[in-house]
This record gives sequence, structure tokens and C-alpha cells, in this order.
Amino acid sequence: MTVRRGGTLLDAHHHLLALWAADCAQHVLHFFEQVQPDDDRPRRAIEQVRAWVRGEVSMTQSRTAAGHAMGAARELSGAARNAAYAAGQAAAVAHVAAHELGAVAYAIRAVRAAVPEDERDEAGRLECQWQRTQLPSEIRELVLADQRLRNELCWFVFDC
Repeated sequence: MTVRRGGTLLDAHHHLLALWAADCAQHVLHFFEQVQPDDDRPRRAIEQVRAWVRGEVSMTQSRTAAGHAMGAARELSGAARNAAYAAGQAAAVAHVAAHELGAVAYAIRAVRAAVPEDERDEAGRLECQWQRTQLPSEIRELVLADQRLRNELCWFVFDC
């Protein structure tokens, strides 16, 4: 059991949130790797949170990888930057489950940044819809409720 935003979260659900966030970050990782092919920090962050779910690394190791992925983002802009931040947020889910919304929001932002301005709204909607198809049924309502509550803080990217 984990305390999450004033409530409790089963460890199994925490793990599902982490895996879903990792899947969403992985979905946009190519935007980073096209720009920085020799920098594996975001990919390693995604691998670390998956390893945390399997019990192979500690929360601290995943959280450290999150910081490294975010460090990879700092000098970049656009889709590449957002993709690296998505990976970092995904790895941070091991530490704080609520980072799953950060991971998926940055993934949506990455997709939006990768297309011409007049296509951004539609691209963001499609990515949001894809993410929702990946949601395990056990956490679907939890995530959708969180998205409704925090949409304003996450740049309104969950309007899909």
C-alpha cells in the first residue's frame, strides 16, 4: 500500500501505473533518439522503471535514472525535449506514483511538437486516445479521474 494524494494505492496498481507510463514514454522516445542517438539516458530511465516493477532495482535507482533523463532534456527543445521529460517522469513513478500523469502529458506534448502547428491539436488528441487504449482496466478509472482533476495543471492535454 502506498499513500497517493491523500488516498491509498495498492502496490500492484502502482506497478501498473509505472508500466503504463513507461509504455507511453517509449511510444515517443524516437523523437529524442533521432536528435541524440548516442545519449541513452531516457531509454535507460524507461528500462529502470520497468526493472523496478520486476523488483530488480530499487526505487532510488529508478528515481536517479529519472533525473538523468531529465538532464538529457535540458539542452533540447520541441519533441526531443518533451520525449526525454516523458521518460524521466515515467522513471519517477517508482518514487511518486503521480508522476504517471507527467509522463503521459509530456508524451502528448512531444507528439504535438513534432507536427506543424495546424496539426497539433489533432496529433495530441490521437496520442491521448492511443494512451487510453493502453490503460490496464484495473487502473483505468483511477487514471481518468486523475486526468480530469489535473488537466489544467497538465496543459489541458487530456481533452481527448
